[in-house]
Amino acid sequence: MLNDPLSHGLWELSAPPAPALTALAGAAETEVAIIGAGYTGLSAALHLAQAGVSVTILEAVEPGFGGAGRNVGLVNAGMWVMPEELPNALGAEYGARLLEFLGNAPSEVFSIVKRHGLDCEAVHNGTLHLAVGRKGLDEVSDRMRQWQARGAPVELLDAGETRRRVGGGRYTGALLDHRAGTIQPLAYARGLAHAAIKAGAVIHANSPVSGIARSGADWVLRTPGGTLKAKWLIPASDAYTEKVFPEIVQEQVILPYFNMSTPVLPEALRAAILPGGEGCWDTPDVLSSFRMDKMGRLVFGSVGRLGGLDRATHRAWALRAMHKIFPQLAGVGFETEWWGRIGMTANNLPRLHVFGERALTFCGYNGRGIAPGTVFGKALARHILCDLPLEAMPLPVTKVETAALREAKFAYYAAGAGLKHFVSDRV
Repeated sequence: MLNDPLSHGLWELSAPPAPALTALAGAAETEVAIIGAGYTGLSAALHLAQAGVSVTILEAVEPGFGGAGRNVGLVNAGMWVMPEELPNALGAEYGARLLEFLGNAPSEVFSIVKRHGLDCEAVHNGTLHLAVGRKGLDEVSDRMRQWQARGAPVELLDAGETRRRVGGGRYTGALLDHRAGTIQPLAYARGLAHAAIKAGAVIHANSPVSGIARSGADWVLRTPGGTLKAKWLIPASDAYTEKVFPEIVQEQVILPYFNMSTPVLPEALRAAILPGGEGCWDTPDVLSSFRMDKMGRLVFGSVGRLGGLDRATHRAWALRAMHKIFPQLAGVGFETEWWGRIGMTANNLPRLHVFGERALTFCGYNGRGIAPGTVFGKALARHILCDLPLEAMPLPVTKVETAALREAKFAYYAAGAGLKHFVSDRV
């Protein structure tokens, strides 16, 4: 997008076309205005339009341009935070509520895909959280125990079964989460856009919001081409929203993350690597992730940005690491590469913010945007439809708090990932 091959890589090359959209021109009115056509905004628009509510999305570029179109494509349940920690962070009531809400989130994603016939390579075969060493095995074992205590369909695999399912590697075990799966993330965003438009929503592309004001009880949003008046406002662009809601970005520490994809692999290799179609990520702090796409390309990623000298460092590491896990891929390189940014909050949990009368949003997905964004968008729609009051939301309303040393932490994560990848997997 925007003639940048490093923005969306394989996903842009393999996704079905985006809907034909125009920029906002002149003065328009709607009941609900949404900023950003990512998962949250598109899900909110879809559910509002299905209920007969007038809703308009203003998107700076096109649906899925931000994190929605750049991520790995893992549809996970829950968050990074251990289940037993949520009551400590949110209180017993909200902790239990968020666990149930996000534990069921993948099923909502796959239900929407099926209900609307979205062409997005959805595979509901689970994910594997791969344990590296004894420490990693202890982590996934504890996570398994905590989820099983809540009735979640998860199981711990031993090293042998893990190797069989992965097709390589020397992992000490893995947590298999049957609730989860994979998806083509940009295709899913575009599919949601098509479904929302079909239901009656209006989406304007190339319409960055440059200003927001109040006109009586209404909100007025300005773009280069026009104005939009609305009774309700949902700022749903999260870490890509610094122009009009900079406080949302200031609350998050940005973590860069890249992906690279191989060419389509020969059938024999495709059958041996991830034969069950699970998506994977591992336990180290500088984690790695990999999964197969529909055509048989291996998508391999980790923490880091593809800029300057970092790009060569991360590419060289990714090749070493991929070949170490999958020696059968010796001689296979990468065909595409791209990167984006993950917004991390102080406690690794999302936020619910209210920005004034009839203006609210969820944000800060900490690398878990697909399933949470989908169900949080639906929750926002239900609130506007008077079906879900604020006090019944899965998160409490909180004030925005600026993250400490966020720029320094971004530089630290980027440099640390580069150093880690420079020295690791050389033997």
